[in-house]
Amino acid sequence: MTGLDELLAHGRAAHEALMLDTVRLRRPGADAYDPASGATTQPDARVLYEGPGRVKPAQAEDHGVDAGERQVVLRRYEIALPFSTMPVAVDRVVPGDQVEIIASPDARLAGLTLWVTSVGYSATATAWRISGEDRS
Repeated sequence: MTGLDELLAHGRAAHEALMLDTVRLRRPGADAYDPASGATTQPDARVLYEGPGRVKPAQAEDHGVDAGERQVVLRRYEIALPFSTMPVAVDRVVPGDQVEIIASPDARLAGLTLWVTSVGYSATATAWRISGEDRS
């Protein structure tokens, strides 16, 4: 193991120790209405990853946008997943995928759904980073 490999291994282990949230990375499917239950579901949605992650604000400032006749506040977050979590080539994470926060030591995050806006790749990163936004 080279010096850089050893340094990256330590950095990745340290970053993984900070991943106290449990997240689900999913690809939404097409909406399908079930007349029996009256619910709209996405039966073809796929889970791309579920496990530890770290969710933190990406910037201190939120901004509002108009969506139809409704004001929507966009809050940006950085989601870090273990570096070893690799998407299958056909399931490369793309904008529009979602990150659901299943559990978190910060109860305010639990249940939040973030929309993927971009994905960063780097051979020398300590985690796999995904940018997302809360569109509530």
